[in-house]
Amino acid sequence: MRYRINLLTLKKNSPVNKVFYFVLNYLRYILVITQIVVIGVFFYKFKTDQEIVDLNEEISQKKEIVSVSQPLIKEANQTEFKLKEIQKVIDGQNRFTLSLNYLIGIFPEDIFLKKFNYTPENIFSLEGYSLQPSMINKFYLRLQKENKFKKVILRYVKKADYQYEFALDLI
Repeated sequence: MRYRINLLTLKKNSPVNKVFYFVLNYLRYILVITQIVVIGVFFYKFKTDQEIVDLNEEISQKKEIVSVSQPLIKEANQTEFKLKEIQKVIDGQNRFTLSLNYLIGIFPEDIFLKKFNYTPENIFSLEGYSLQPSMINKFYLRLQKENKFKKVILRYVKKADYQYEFALDLI
């Protein structure tokens, strides 16, 4: 049998020695890893800063485009408004023309007009006379029957001397 005897006493490592051993052996790895992380963050910051600069340039370009096109948009809106107003006027004139042509086409020969008014609200006011009251009645009934106007209002019919006067509103 063989024995091994160690006559040297085991040295107890003091905490300072342990820290010193740790610093010499492992801290360099930690420093290298930290430097790699810092370099990575540094490059990431460069990349992010460049993206921010690019985005700011893009925003300024878009602002410039908007500022340049703003007068064009205003002019287009004004033109659109004018076109709508012109279309309203043309539609009103067309309604007037159609209504007037219709009235002229069905107006009896035995009725005479003294006054003819048209308002922008599409109201025709007729004042006239006839020698025969039946002609006024036929004209009134025909206007109601054909239903070209929303309302046909006979305001009055009165006898004056040898004729019958009437007033008619077509709405």
